[in-house]
Amino acid sequence: MPDAAAWTARQWKDAVMRTRAARQGCDMLRTPTDETRLRILAWMKEPGPATHGVTADAVAERFSLPRPVAVTHLRLLEATGMLRTSRSAGRVYYHRDEMRIAEVARMFEKGW
Repeated sequence: MPDAAAWTARQWKDAVMRTRAARQGCDMLRTPTDETRLRILAWMKEPGPATHGVTADAVAERFSLPRPVAVTHLRLLEATGMLRTSRSAGRVYYHRDEMRIAEVARMFEKGW
């Protein structure tokens, strides 16, 4: 990574956005429904079907949630950067973003 003094405007903007997203991730995980989102993240880390990404239908089935609730959880995790998406055959697949999850974990350790 370049010296902070040599960063371009784009690099500064990206760094600020990552920090904001990580803070949002911390806040989002502290909400009353955080246990479900944490369970989803933990399940997605396990080997098996989650290895290649999961759909909202798979999350709904695994956690006995209505599909719209599963979609809401997945979108919140995506909005905070902890999940990324890919599309295949008209379906959205969610994947863990390990770097962002580690960043949020570090922020928790720092007491954010």
